[in-house]
Amino acid sequence: MQKKLATWQLISKSLLQNIPVMLLYVLESHGSSPGRQGFCMAVNLTGEMEGSIGGGIMEHKFVEMAKELLRQEGALLTIRKQVHDKSSSQQSGMICSGDQTILLYQLQAADIDVVSAIILAESEIPTSEKLVSGTLVLSPSGIAFSTDIIPRNHFVIHSEKDWLYQEVVGYQHKVFIIGGGHCSLALSKVMKMMDFYVHVFDTRSDLHTMLQNNDAHEKTILGDYRELGNIIPEDQYIVVMTFGYRTDDIVLRSLMNKPYKYLGVLGSQTKINKMFTDYKEEGINQELLDRMHAPIGIPVKSQTPEEIAISIAAEIIQVKNAHLP
Repeated sequence: MQKKLATWQLISKSLLQNIPVMLLYVLESHGSSPGRQGFCMAVNLTGEMEGSIGGGIMEHKFVEMAKELLRQEGALLTIRKQVHDKSSSQQSGMICSGDQTILLYQLQAADIDVVSAIILAESEIPTSEKLVSGTLVLSPSGIAFSTDIIPRNHFVIHSEKDWLYQEVVGYQHKVFIIGGGHCSLALSKVMKMMDFYVHVFDTRSDLHTMLQNNDAHEKTILGDYRELGNIIPEDQYIVVMTFGYRTDDIVLRSLMNKPYKYLGVLGSQTKINKMFTDYKEEGINQELLDRMHAPIGIPVKSQTPEEIAISIAAEIIQVKNAHLP
C-alpha cells in the first residue's frame, strides 16, 4: 500500500503541475509472471517514476512505451498482454513463464478528484471495524472510484473495448500484536511493510519498546488483558507475545473461542506443551487447540527478534494466501 500511495501521489502532483502522466496497471496475471494483479506504476513526461509492474526488460519496455505515448496528443488508453515466453508473438523479453495484461492510461485533468479519493483511501487511518475504504474501477471509460466495497478484486475482458477491472482500495488486513516487547517491535515493522494495519497492545505504560514503536498504526495500553475479548473483532490475525506464561494464558482464554483467521503464540515447545496439557485437562476442545499456531512461526531456527518476526510474517502470509492457486 505504501508503494501504491507513492504512485498515486506522483500522479496527483503531475496533474496539478500539468505534466502528462501515464498509469500502468497489471489487470491480470497468471503463472510465474513477476507482475501480479494490482501491481501499478506511474510515469510522467519528465521521467519521474513510482511503483512497479514487475521489473526487468518488460517493465523497461513499457516505461519507454509510456513515455512515447505521452509525447502524443489526446486521451490514451490501451491494454497489452505480455507472455513471458520467447516463443510467443506477445513475448515480453522475459523467460519466467506466465503472462500479464497491462493497462496504459494517460490521466486527464478531470481525473484529479478520483485520484484524490484514492490517495485518501490508501492513506487514511481505518477503525478496527472498517479496514477498507472503497473500490478502484478501471474500464475503457477511464478511471473511477466507488465507495461500494466488493468482496475481492475482479477482472473480466471480452475485447479491448469491453472489459472491467475492480480492486479494493485501503487496508484489507489487520494484525493485532498482544505484547509490546522487542519481538513485537520487529514484527510491527515487518507487518507494516506487508501493508497490514498494525495494532499493538500491552499493559505496561512505561515499556520502552512500546514507546519506540513508530511502525504500529495504533498502540493501546490495557488495564487487563481480559479486555481483549471485547476489543478485537472476529476473523482477524492475532499474535500473542506477552512477557510470560501467565499473561499469554489470560490472552488465549479471552480469544480462543472467537473465530479468527490466524492465532499464534510465541514460546518454547516446552512452554506450549505445558499450556496445552493444562487446557486438555480442563476439557478445552481439541479443535480449538489445533487451530492455534504454537509455537508460532515457520521453523527456521530463529534467534533474534528480527528473525522471529520474519518467521511469524512468513506463516501469516502462508495462511493469508492459502486460497490462491
